[in-house]
Parts: sequence; C-alpha cells; structure tokens
Amino acid sequence: MSLRKDVSLDELARVGNVAQFVSFSPDANRPRQEFCRVAGFDANQRFPTLADALRSLIAQSPDGTINLRSFTPDSPRSRDFHYGLSDLTKAEALVRGMSAEGLFVIANETVDVSDGGVSGVIQGGVAEFAPDDTPRCVEKGGTASLPLDWALALIETVYGIPVETVDAGRGRLEFSIHPKPRGWRRTHTLMWEYEGSDSAPAMAAVKWPNRFSRLIGDKTFGLLIAHAMGLPVPRTTCISRRIAPFTFGEATSSKEVWTRTCPREQEPGRFTTIKGWLDPFRLLNAEDPSGEAISAVLSQAAVPATFAGAAITDARGEVVVEGAAGEGDRFMLGQKVPERLPRSVVGDVEAIYHRTKERLGPVRFEWVHDGKRVWIVQLHKGATDSAASTLVPGEADRWETFDVSSGLEELRNLLHRLPSGVGVRIRGEVGLTSHVADLLRKHRRPARLTETSAA
Repeated sequence: MSLRKDVSLDELARVGNVAQFVSFSPDANRPRQEFCRVAGFDANQRFPTLADALRSLIAQSPDGTINLRSFTPDSPRSRDFHYGLSDLTKAEALVRGMSAEGLFVIANETVDVSDGGVSGVIQGGVAEFAPDDTPRCVEKGGTASLPLDWALALIETVYGIPVETVDAGRGRLEFSIHPKPRGWRRTHTLMWEYEGSDSAPAMAAVKWPNRFSRLIGDKTFGLLIAHAMGLPVPRTTCISRRIAPFTFGEATSSKEVWTRTCPREQEPGRFTTIKGWLDPFRLLNAEDPSGEAISAVLSQAAVPATFAGAAITDARGEVVVEGAAGEGDRFMLGQKVPERLPRSVVGDVEAIYHRTKERLGPVRFEWVHDGKRVWIVQLHKGATDSAASTLVPGEADRWETFDVSSGLEELRNLLHRLPSGVGVRIRGEVGLTSHVADLLRKHRRPARLTETSAA
C-alpha cells in the first residue's frame, strides 16, 4: 500500500531536502494541520492557525509565492491545483474550500522550473533529466539519459554544486537541481518523491542533441561526456546564456586559447572558431542576436598541435582517421587536404576512438595531437554513411557540381537553394571527416566526390 502523499514527503524530508510545505487533512469545522517543513522552524512545527502556517510558508518561500495541491486519501493524483499564490487571504479561502469538500491539501513553496536548473528521475543506476520542466519530463522525449556517475559528475561540473540525493538503489527518485538555494534545508537539490522498486538495473540511452545539450550547447555537452569518461579534454570555460560560467578539462602546455561558438545543435563550420580571445558577448550579439541558435561561447586552452584532424565511423562501421600537420581549422573547413599521418599518430587516435566507441557506440570527434598525446576538442555520437568517394549515399535526378575552393558558406547557401532530387558532386580534395562532408551529411543530400577528387 502506498503512503499518502504528505506522509511520503514527511518521510523523505527526514533524509533529504524537500520543497517547503504544510499539509492539511479535512475536518468538519476547519482544516487540520498534519505535517510541515518550513525553513527556520522545527520539523512538523505546529502553527496556531491556518493563516499563521500559510503566512510563514509564503514569507520563507524564495519567490514569495506558494502552490496548493489537493488530493483524496485513496488517490495521490492531484485534484484542484493552484499555482503561484501570494495573497494570504485568497490562499486561506482556497484551502478552507477544498477541505470542506473532503480533500487533503498540501501547500508548498513555488519552485521555478525555468531558473536554468534541471529536473528528472534517478532509477536503476541511470539519471534522466531536462531543463525548464518538472521531474515528469522523463515521460516526454528529449531528456538527457546518462549513467548515474556521469550524470552526477556532469551536473556538479555545470552548476558547481554537489548533488545531494539519497541512494535510490533500484527505487525511483524524482529530483530537481536549482542555482538558487531552495527547500526546507536551503540547499540546491530538491527531492520530490521516492518509490521503492525491485526492478533490474537500467541502461542509459546516451545520445545528443537532447534538451539539456541544447541548453549548454552541442559542443559543450559532447566535451563534458568526454571529460566524464576520463578522455583528455583541453581546459574549457563555458560562457552560457542561461547558466553561470563553468570550467572543466585539463591544462595544456600552451597559454593561448581558442574562442569557439557553441550552437544549440551541431552546425558544421557555420559560426566563429578562432584562435585568440574575443569578447563573447559581442560575438553572441553579432552572430546570433535573437539568441535562438548559439547557446554559449567556449574559451578553450590551445593545444600545441603537431597534427590535427577528425575521426568518424564510416558506412561499414570502421574508423576513418584524417588530418594534417599543424592546427586543424583549415583542414576541417576543406581549405587543406588530408595528409599522410604518422603511424604513431593514427594509432593514438584509433586507441581513443575504440575506447570511446566501447562506451558510446559509433562516434565522431575532432582531435589534436601535441606530439605526446591526443586531445579531444569536439565529440559527437553516431555513425556516418560515408565511404570512399560517396560522402552521402543516394541517387539523384540530376547533379550539381560544387568546387570546394568556393568555401563552406557558399556550399551552405547552395544546399538551401537546391530543389529536392538534386545531388551534389564535389570537385576538389576534401576529407570524409571535414566540415564539408559533415554539412552534406546533415542536409542528407546525395553527395559524391568527382573522379578527380576521389583519385
């Protein structure tokens, strides 16, 4: 038999932080206080009157508002629900009215789910979460799904605060993380509901883009996953639109930095990546004034590059490693052709690839080799369908030829102009792992290298 909702909250509050609340049972004459957790008061403090209880709760709520949730003893599902109340007289009248109908009522502090934090569920060794939502977000699409240790490490890195939850074991724990201290214990983690379970351990479905990766940017999320796996990631500071700046990764031997725009979703070569420091706020305003495309700007420690390039999983499921001597920006833009790489460099990149694929499945990443080790500077999940001279498979009614020397932006414009049924033949040398190939794959446009290019 499941516990009544307010009884369950009282039990959870004994071991962790819960949103401040006062609960009431129906009474023939007036609502009767049952349980409470209000900051500054003892657990289950008995207030003289209903008005005193609600007044104290409103006063201690960070946003100065409360919610009212009603239910019946035989069903925890909410009946009447009232959100964001600040008027004491109105709140008291609503509680009395619902109590007169025989309903239990829980008054709790209003918690802003759009404060830049996340909500989600921990169960069976997996954490799933999303921003701008309640823990019920897991019933929708697009939640981030990670092994629990990765999720805790990632959240603590991003928010700079420890995640304080009980050990859910095989049970199901609903939680939320907030930049502003909240709840009875005034910490950053709230626990909402716990249900025991004997279900088997779950498997995380690690994939992005997801709702959280869009909040911090595609590049940021991929690098955080690499960092959580223990892969070498250059020290990176993320200046986000909605979250305070945070830093992760390892120091390199260089004092220089790269400034990288970080779109919500991967946009190969579209936005600025430049060696040196740029004003991130001016950059955001110049390249994305509406705030809809770029989530953040990254300042990333430079790696003294002997070789740089990218690795992908091709159509046969095999790793393809390409690159060139020096820094990899011109190679990725298709302005520099792939070069023959030293066997030792290829071996180091392949070792990182296989280590990453073992945990994530097929992956794509950009790398830099400093002569001693490989560094990951971008990580994406998923295989490609490229092979040999076929960048994107498929047939076309006719083919348009594009000279790679025209540049990535001209290719982007061409892809937007072309009607359906038209494929692209690429003239000039370009790598299967370059942004040129990536852009063609993103648009799912049949694309092949010309015979001269393939040769």
